[in-house]
Amino acid sequence: MEKWAEIRRRVLTGELSRRQACREYKLHWETIQKVLAYVEPPGYRHATSRPRPKMERFLPLIAEILVSDAKAPKKQRHTAQRIFDRLVAEHAFDGCYSSVKEAVRQWRQGSQEVFLPLSHPPGEAQVDFGFAEVDVAGERIKAALFVMTLPYSDAVFIQAFPRECTEAFQEGHRRAFEFFGAVPTRISYDNSRVAIAKITGSRSRQLTSEFLRLQSHYLFQAHFCLVRRANEKGKVEGLVGFTRRNFLVPVARVESLETLNAELFQRCDRDLDRTLRGKEGSKRELLAADRQAMLDLPRQSFDARRVTQASANSLSLVKFDTNRYSVPVKHAHRPITIVATVDEVRLIDGDRLVARHGRSWKREQDLFDPVHYLALLEKKPGGFDHAKPLQEWDLPECFAALRRLLETEPGGLGTREFIRVLRLLEGCSLEQLQDAVEYALDIGVHDADAIRVIVEHRREAPVALFSLDGRPHLRLVDVGQTDVSAYQALLTEGAS
Repeated sequence: MEKWAEIRRRVLTGELSRRQACREYKLHWETIQKVLAYVEPPGYRHATSRPRPKMERFLPLIAEILVSDAKAPKKQRHTAQRIFDRLVAEHAFDGCYSSVKEAVRQWRQGSQEVFLPLSHPPGEAQVDFGFAEVDVAGERIKAALFVMTLPYSDAVFIQAFPRECTEAFQEGHRRAFEFFGAVPTRISYDNSRVAIAKITGSRSRQLTSEFLRLQSHYLFQAHFCLVRRANEKGKVEGLVGFTRRNFLVPVARVESLETLNAELFQRCDRDLDRTLRGKEGSKRELLAADRQAMLDLPRQSFDARRVTQASANSLSLVKFDTNRYSVPVKHAHRPITIVATVDEVRLIDGDRLVARHGRSWKREQDLFDPVHYLALLEKKPGGFDHAKPLQEWDLPECFAALRRLLETEPGGLGTREFIRVLRLLEGCSLEQLQDAVEYALDIGVHDADAIRVIVEHRREAPVALFSLDGRPHLRLVDVGQTDVSAYQALLTEGAS
């Protein structure tokens, strides 16, 4: 480059002629012409591509193999080495491996998809699910991560659920809308079965009833990506990995997912203070512009739940999501409506709520409420100590003392009467019944009817004092004081 610059300076300023430069620098005339024509060396240039006589006729075959690989499993596609081996074995290829490798590299570079940068107006959102491992109460589980982002402000919200399902999908939306303080006008999704019952065209979808209920409540517009075109919601695709790397590394150790979600909520809030490259302000400042373009939150809260039907079997158990939940025995063999949320399962017979259970996310579990089986045990008291629903029922000590009195004392009423006492739990809490049983033991009362009276008496609210506030006309009423001495005459006459 130093000699190049010197030749150009001396010739173009008139210090040397071109022929003198040829003699002095011992360069060809055409070389001097090239130096004068270009500010810097132009490098090697080929008018035509270099011929490849051995590879030319095999290029269509290599392209055919690589195109067919698009339909093959990802882990069973051709490598350059495998293509070279096939060309040698099947087509008597006598070239080298490096030429095949170069041909494969060029084909793949030329066939890679190019994406168009998209603009993101305020008020729009994208949603996706990801997965991460979490230690919950000492047990490692694979949690489903619900992620919603607002691409304009890059605000992100994440929550962890035991599984990707309708209840988690709806609950994630409800929490995200409350976190952002408004509802996006348009939300982009992939083709999850939680939202889509059937794909009917490139853009048309048959939506599930639960997704339509969510959409009808919050009034947002839904946009579904083309099949296998997740790049249409690339913002949230990237943020799933970002939140997993930054919020859940190292692996979170928590007592419950509720605790983890509270921490994730705080992390999302702190993340709003970041300012990203190319943005005019922090995420929190841009979120204000997002909110102005978004819809107001509905006044009525949304019930994130899934409704399904089942029947209670002969064991008074209703099956839902591989688990079985108990109902009172009088509802056995009856059709039951199941209303499931992320936290609980409600069981309804007709229009009456008959049972509530905490939601179990394990598989093939039986969840009993011992109270549901007391009516049956009253008829069959011999099975009290062997009933599976009562095996892990940890009652306060006063109940054991009451049972001993009922079963061992002369004239005791036995196990059946003890079950009658427990059946009072059908209408009161365990704390209320425990208080009544302890009082009954103190005063020497043991039967169920007496304990029931104690419970009802203690549940009665005292009569409030009558107030004249707001009734000024009653202040004018004058009630005379009764003379009780007049009754003394009646007592005297009765004595005579």
